[in-house]
Amino acid sequence: MDGYEKLVKKILSEHGWIFLRSAKGSHEYWCKEGFKPVTVPHHCKSRHTANGVMKEVKVDYKF
Repeated sequence: MDGYEKLVKKILSEHGWIFLRSAKGSHEYWCKEGFKPVTVPHHCKSRHTANGVMKEVKVDYKF
């Protein structure tokens, strides 16, 4: 697998999260009403990082 970035972004979009803007470095801000904005790294190669993002956005999904 080349990384988890595309999968993480796809799952976020499916759960109502929208891209807000680029963040410092190689990250992006995603937001959803009622939640704090979340940063998603461009080079999300670790499943642990991807699972951390899913936990932060309260989506029950494990890589």
